[in-house]
Amino acid sequence: MAKKVVATLKKEGGVSYAKVIRAVKSEKTGAYTFREEMVPSTLVQEALKK
Repeated sequence: MAKKVVATLKKEGGVSYAKVIRAVKSEKTGAYTFREEMVPSTLVQEALKK
């Protein structure tokens, strides 16, 4: 029986977060990998510029 996972990413009065997923191309193989990171909602645009 599978367990249900409940993740609380937003609490009242707290900072709301967003998951940013980027495709990064490997220089060796040329294959794409995906990087995931949790950033505050106000900093999403800055995280995507990196």
